[in-house]
Amino acid sequence: MLPEENAPKTVTVPYDDKLSRLAEVLGSVHYLRTLCKAENSGEWRARMQQLLDSEAKDEPQRKEQLTAAFNRGYRAFASVYTDCTQAAIVAEERYRNEGATLATEITSRFGN
Repeated sequence: MLPEENAPKTVTVPYDDKLSRLAEVLGSVHYLRTLCKAENSGEWRARMQQLLDSEAKDEPQRKEQLTAAFNRGYRAFASVYTDCTQAAIVAEERYRNEGATLATEITSRFGN
C-alpha cells in the first residue's frame, strides 16, 4: 500500500460536471460521425485527447473519469444506432451544438 504522501491527489475543479458532460458529448459525436462516415470523424477522438492532456495530464483519477464519460457517450449511441439514419444525423448535430455550448460556458466562466 502506498504511503499517504505518495498517493495520487484527487483534484476537483468547479467545472468538473460540465467537463464530464463535454467528454460524454465528444464520445457520442465521435460514434455518430464515424457511423455516418462523416469527414474528419476522427477529429472528435483527437479533441478528447486534447481535453485529457490539458485537464487531467497528471491526474489519473480525473483522466479515468473523463475517459469513462467519453466511453459512456460512445456506448449510449452504439446501443441505439447501428445504421446512419436521419435520426442519427439530427442527434449528432444536436450533440455538436451542446458540446460547443458547454465549451463556451466552461471557457467563459472558468478560463483564464
